[in-house]
Amino acid sequence: MGKPTGFMEFERQDEGYAPVVKRVKGYREFVAHLTDAQAKVQGARCMDCGIPFCNNGCPVNNIIPDWNDLVYRGDWKRALDVLHSTNNFPEVTGRICPAPCEAACTLNINMDAVGIKSIEHAIIDKGGENGWVVPQPAKKKTGKKVAVVGSGPAGLAAAQQLARAGHAVTVFEKNSRIGGLLRYGIPDFKLDKRLIDWRMAQLAAEGVKFQTNTFVGDKAPGKGVANDAKKTVAPKELLKKFDAVILAGGAEQPRDLPVPGRELSGVHYALEFLIPQNKEVAGDGKNPINAKGKHVVVIGGGDTGSDCVGTSNRHGAASITQIEVMPRAPDQENRPLTWPNWPLKLRTSSSHDEGCARDWAISTKEFIGKDGKLTGLKCVRVEFKDGKMVEKPGSEFELKADLVFLAMGFTNPLAQVLDAFGVDKDGRGNVKATTDGEGCYQTNVKKVFAAGDMRRGQSLVVWAIREGRQAARAVDEFLMGSSVLPW
Repeated sequence: MGKPTGFMEFERQDEGYAPVVKRVKGYREFVAHLTDAQAKVQGARCMDCGIPFCNNGCPVNNIIPDWNDLVYRGDWKRALDVLHSTNNFPEVTGRICPAPCEAACTLNINMDAVGIKSIEHAIIDKGGENGWVVPQPAKKKTGKKVAVVGSGPAGLAAAQQLARAGHAVTVFEKNSRIGGLLRYGIPDFKLDKRLIDWRMAQLAAEGVKFQTNTFVGDKAPGKGVANDAKKTVAPKELLKKFDAVILAGGAEQPRDLPVPGRELSGVHYALEFLIPQNKEVAGDGKNPINAKGKHVVVIGGGDTGSDCVGTSNRHGAASITQIEVMPRAPDQENRPLTWPNWPLKLRTSSSHDEGCARDWAISTKEFIGKDGKLTGLKCVRVEFKDGKMVEKPGSEFELKADLVFLAMGFTNPLAQVLDAFGVDKDGRGNVKATTDGEGCYQTNVKKVFAAGDMRRGQSLVVWAIREGRQAARAVDEFLMGSSVLPW
């Protein structure tokens, strides 16, 4: 795979970033994919390791050594074919996936992993530039109709696979544009929305139909959940018109922080800030929350919190502080102990590099304010003893804040949708459905399937793509008795 001695000759080379002073002035992508020569060198580093753990580290089981070798040999078009054989949307994963494949790379035991994600990014961009990504409509229609509820990565992957199998697919989305959290949850500077439009054009040419501004359920979602719906469709109506339904929405219910002062003006869920910003960039109206000149505190240390940091920097915030209740992770993982699994280590994003104070092991006790407006937070330092979080005596302090963004993750998919369909739920409020054996991805309700965050809970885009693809095969088998779709 690649050059037999390449891993000993060449070092890892990461993608380049535009300077901070330049990139914070706008919302365009600022990561440059590798040149052909750089990608060839990275492909050369892929060693003939015998057991490619990267394949299993990747949730969609990308055939990584094969396309690394093809890039090394300059056969980009075949590399794109191999990449697309397992992944419907590499233009997304090549930009925003945290790359568990690289954590599983054999080189990562004691060296720097192959730049798998950067090679993937280069392959799909090369395919787009050369017009190699074209519609693949089914040669024969089955006459079967499938409804997909939710237009995020799980729903779109399922829709594309089923359309290519010859089924008539309609995707229902409650917001005004297709893409789910790809469209609204991820800032444009990380994922240019023109890429979603580009891929949607391919799906449309393959026969997929899209119905936006349509909520499927009985009751509208609650606070903290974006909903542009102008029309509501009852589940019984879908079940009557379609031969199968896939529930593929996101885990959209944000985790709250019910402490005194939560009602103060200035305390927001993260997506109440991020979604309107994406809409503003798209020309769909002004973001009602403006961080310019304000002291911002982000509660939560994950990707959503990082996105709040990057967006606040672009607004021109006076200060940004990100706090996390968990202790600070080590700067470097213990590779012999964790490999090939995803390691626990401190992760610093490009948004953090743009300017952000970070602190760990902090619990928020109260939001404080004046005349109904937020002015700060009362916090305390914590530690974990015997698996329990305890406060450190005498460690109380206050943080100045005009805006607080709650970025502590998402608890479950919308109960309003699941309850309307009458599907069984697990203990975490997700749809109860298996992923293996006969009847996989099927719910207790006939003709209703579930995939992605709606089935597994909050997770990665790449897991959503995997489940969407697998659910599509399960639906195809349900409708036709067998399936030629890849598993």
